[in-house]
Amino acid sequence: MVTLHLSALSALAIRVPDSYSPPQALQRTSFQKGIGTSTDVVAVVLPVGALVGSAIAGDWEGMKQFAFTTIVAGGTNLILKYTVRELRPDQSNYHSFPSLHSTVGFGTAAFLQRRYGWKIGAPAYALASYVAVGRVLAKKHHWWDCVVGAAIGAGSAYIFTTPWARKHDFSMVPVANEEYLGVAAQMSF
Repeated sequence: MVTLHLSALSALAIRVPDSYSPPQALQRTSFQKGIGTSTDVVAVVLPVGALVGSAIAGDWEGMKQFAFTTIVAGGTNLILKYTVRELRPDQSNYHSFPSLHSTVGFGTAAFLQRRYGWKIGAPAYALASYVAVGRVLAKKHHWWDCVVGAAIGAGSAYIFTTPWARKHDFSMVPVANEEYLGVAAQMSF
């Protein structure tokens, strides 16, 4: 009886497929490959540009905040990526969730917007959005992978980044009376 029981368990163990071996990758079109390559480039250029810009401005505190943002966002992303193991849409591997490209793009954009304002943040968010949409079009991620990646990156930036204007005691207040409505600004150097 004991031998039969062990044999049944052995037969069961042999029939269980390895759920982590990826199937044959799907062929992507040249358009999808081109979008994938361009998102790779933007995902590298965006944070490098943020670091170079901060260095040129002499904003060493900002560079430190960007480093914390990048380390926490990247670490969170990689922990989830290797824990969840979601199959990519092109079936190339099990590293789809969450999108590291989106994490990097939106983490950088949120850092730039929070630290230096919307003049720099808005174009950075446009580039980060291109990266996220491009990763879906390139069949490297599902849309939810990019949304979660963006939330991880932006959330990390908002936790670690303080506005650059605080260093200069910048403040704006609304001013109004019976004759006019306006804004008063003050900044110390």
